[in-house]
Amino acid sequence: MNLTEVMATNVRRARHAGNMTQEELADRAGLSARYLGSIERAEVSATITVLERLARALGVDPCELIQLKRGKQARR
Repeated sequence: MNLTEVMATNVRRARHAGNMTQEELADRAGLSARYLGSIERAEVSATITVLERLARALGVDPCELIQLKRGKQARR
């Protein structure tokens, strides 16, 4: 799994944990829902600026969005 895929998985997981739709998260982060969808499908690589905006909107540390999670939690 490359870093783009790791971030895609972690953004989606954090969004679901926060009970947010893509539209809600995109609005909070100042992104388009279409672009956020592309990030979550690992079709595009987000910039550091976008990583920071997503982390802020999700209420997590930016490092959490690019950290590979191993074990049972990673398979959810």
